Amino acid sequence: MAVSARKRIWGWFFFDWASQPYSTLLLTFIFAPYFAEVARAHFTAAGAGPQAAAAQAQAYWTGGLTAAGIVIAILAPILGAVADGSGNRMGWIRGFSGLYILAAFALWWTGATGGLFWPVVFFGLGLIAMEFATIFTNALMPHLAVREELGRVSGSGFAFGYAGGVLALFLVLGFFAENAETGRTFLKIPPVLGLDPALREGTRAVGPFTAIWYALFMIPFFLWVAEPLRPKTHPARRALARLWDSLKALPRRRSLAAYLASSMFYRDALNAIYGLGGAFASNVLGWSVTQSGTFGVIAAITAAAACWAGGRLDGRLGPKPVIIGCILVLIAVCVTLMGLSRDTLFGVALAEGSALPDQIFYLCGALIGAAGGVLQASSRTLMVYHADPDRAAEAFGLYGLSGKATSFLAPALITAATAMTGSARLGIAPLIPLLGLGLVLLIWVAPKGDR
Repeated sequence: MAVSARKRIWGWFFFDWASQPYSTLLLTFIFAPYFAEVARAHFTAAGAGPQAAAAQAQAYWTGGLTAAGIVIAILAPILGAVADGSGNRMGWIRGFSGLYILAAFALWWTGATGGLFWPVVFFGLGLIAMEFATIFTNALMPHLAVREELGRVSGSGFAFGYAGGVLALFLVLGFFAENAETGRTFLKIPPVLGLDPALREGTRAVGPFTAIWYALFMIPFFLWVAEPLRPKTHPARRALARLWDSLKALPRRRSLAAYLASSMFYRDALNAIYGLGGAFASNVLGWSVTQSGTFGVIAAITAAAACWAGGRLDGRLGPKPVIIGCILVLIAVCVTLMGLSRDTLFGVALAEGSALPDQIFYLCGALIGAAGGVLQASSRTLMVYHADPDRAAEAFGLYGLSGKATSFLAPALITAATAMTGSARLGIAPLIPLLGLGLVLLIWVAPKGDR
């Protein structure tokens, strides 16, 4: 039975719904702060002081993100070109979906064995799988709607994904993730399914929960979405030759080259902000997992609403002005976070027990969610404006490369800055020049692409 265009779009939306918990639950608000707790305990047991242990925990986490980013940067354009030539992007999505599920499920064992290495490895594998599945899913976007509707489709997809992230986060906070001190969830109940709060089994269940969520909600995607029928056009060797030709042609496509360079810097910074959000709250403000999760709910709700509105703004103004506005917001947030600690704000001492740092961080979370979500949605639209639909996976592979070619840079700079200053708060300073470079390079990007 033929699938309607509307149903195909909704099926495509379900990838965002299914995959969003990896970012919301694992990368940012539940697993990352839990891993920060485990890592701090590990380094404290090894003799480090509280601030040094927090800095070492942050450096270990960003080191893992760096390694995963390097793998993605190297393989993204290659796999994209090969998938275009094979005419089987859906097969690649299925394969990486399987790796996503296995890696997310394996995070259950974090903290149970006392080691830090394998949790970071499995997290990295899941992140790699999610990024590659996203590349091939984005490559289907040019065939979903006419050019004028792409901004709305992209924004609505991200909004739907963030709505899924909100629901998933609420379920984990309410029924699984326990407060380390009370052993109770956000709803003041013990973790469900007989999970032992003393062993942090409720929080550790976030890995299997994320895996099951993805497996369940990818069903509409695979039922309703199909790539256009295309014959296998060339073998892998020819695909790599075409990729090389595309790379050599970049100097002649000033707008595309400038956009890839711009997004290389600002998306690297954004990914670092996402990756450090929960860990920053844990290391700097001493927040618990449940506090970070509440912060995540606020951020995800604002992201969903902003993506829906941003998609319509994108359709009216085009993606470039929307991207510029989002970068400016993120720069302001980073400056604010650098001046924030439990006891001071930009060096001004606060009253003991002041709630102002928490309130400011909640506001920053809302702004990160809104600006970050809209930035990703409009960036996807602007990439489609530069892409050949028949070679979209290759184009989004280059886009993935631009997002990850320097993905080691932000974590590495943060790692170095954190080690040099001995402060998790001051360690995020490198994010500001990265965002600034992305902003400057947008000067040479054509608002409607160069295709």
